[in-house]
Amino acid sequence: MSAPTDLSTLGELKASGYQVRSVKDEMRANLIAKLRADENIFPGILGYDQTVIPQIQNAILAKHDLILLGLRGQAKTRLIRMLPDLLDDYIPVLADTPLNENPFEPVTKQGREVVDEHGDETPIEWLPREARYGEKLATPDTTIADLIGDIDPIKAANKRLTYADEEVIHFGIIPRTNRGIFAINELPDLQPRIQVGLFNIMEEQDIQIRGFNVRFPLDVMMVFSANPEDYTSRGNLVTPLKDRIDSQIITHYPKTLDTGMAITEQEAWIDRASDDGEAAIDVHVPHFFREIIEQIAFEARESEYIDQTSGVSVRVTRAAMEALLSAAERRALLNGEEETTVRISDLMHVAPAITGKVELVYEGEQEGAQNVALSLIGQAIRAIYTRYFPDPDDKEKGRPAYQDVLDWFADGHSVDLEQDMSDDTYAETLTQIDGLYDLVEQHATPDSDAERLVTMEFVLEALHQNSLIGKEIGDGVQSYDDIMGSMLSSLGDGGMPDEGFDDDDDDDPLSRYR
Repeated sequence: MSAPTDLSTLGELKASGYQVRSVKDEMRANLIAKLRADENIFPGILGYDQTVIPQIQNAILAKHDLILLGLRGQAKTRLIRMLPDLLDDYIPVLADTPLNENPFEPVTKQGREVVDEHGDETPIEWLPREARYGEKLATPDTTIADLIGDIDPIKAANKRLTYADEEVIHFGIIPRTNRGIFAINELPDLQPRIQVGLFNIMEEQDIQIRGFNVRFPLDVMMVFSANPEDYTSRGNLVTPLKDRIDSQIITHYPKTLDTGMAITEQEAWIDRASDDGEAAIDVHVPHFFREIIEQIAFEARESEYIDQTSGVSVRVTRAAMEALLSAAERRALLNGEEETTVRISDLMHVAPAITGKVELVYEGEQEGAQNVALSLIGQAIRAIYTRYFPDPDDKEKGRPAYQDVLDWFADGHSVDLEQDMSDDTYAETLTQIDGLYDLVEQHATPDSDAERLVTMEFVLEALHQNSLIGKEIGDGVQSYDDIMGSMLSSLGDGGMPDEGFDDDDDDDPLSRYR
């Protein structure tokens, strides 16, 4: 709705025929207009087109207060902060009053006195939509004074007012968002007695402060976010408040790999153009790396070592992609190269982006965060690999394709891939392996020589993840060798492994990282 923002007095506003609408009426009308125009109402929000976004739109059309329930990293706060885009560009308010008051119906003593004194000459201001949004992160130390308001003894003393005078009230952040949207993040973290203070706002649309026999009718849309575990299981939300929230909307993580990759592509810092004018390193990322990065999060959301009630944020994949690019960028800088391609060995540098963003259960803590992270990376590689190559785990149809490579390692050969080795040395190391180049040529379509090389390393890592070749991880180097030789080396006393060893019997994904 366009507003005649050149009007400056109450009389001019009356003469224009301007009609004041409630916040929820405003949002409903503007949403209807955007839907009819087929506008993208929540730009940048991916994966919610058929689930969360229609439910939010339904709640707005129904003029509901709402809560978004979801684990961390599910764009709850981002969605909430987009709601002000459904407000009018500007609305008229009484000038120099604390609660964005409707010029036609002032709610405070100060507002009424201004209108009574100046009549049609009462000055008005035009409040932009961005000033009509308020937000508070719920914390245990949040008070009623913070949210609703309290008596201000300093104001009372300075103005020589008694505590019975309405003017001694200092309004909290919710009343100051009158005629706007107010959001409380992590609602269950509010103390129960503070939650009770929201009852009137939610149902009667007014507030009462310190027993004053006066009501302040507010026009506020209330929006909340919460973790489902806190909201339902632990009883951290008082039931009457829960009952007053009209719409409860469940958010979720990306349901497909493609959606997750699109989010990571959008959110991660991938364009490494230098800010200081120096030439940036051109880092190439083959597509299967993007799939691996996203698959790490999918594996984590199924892992028995990670607390699933805490969730695995999409920030994991964003940080992981940035760490992957940085590892390749650093290597190129050390070798004086102007461009490079990310390598499988660079994925080891992704672990710090994982360990700080997942909550481990007891078993995960026993294994160690680093081992859990490396295991997730390995599982992701194993899952994505079969999209491009025969399954090494299939003895009849898949494994014969790798026989030349396996025979080369069985003959006692090994390769050491240093994480900081130059592109030339990297190429020399990989091309010496019998059958590996031909295997990649037969099953993959690399876009460049550099991508062909990292695909060759991809094959080696997949063979290791399927327990067909061994691998040792040292400081800055990864060594691939024959699986039996690796096992004998790990025994330390030259003994043989237990009879009946079956390389398909790999029930513990963390065993190779201990």
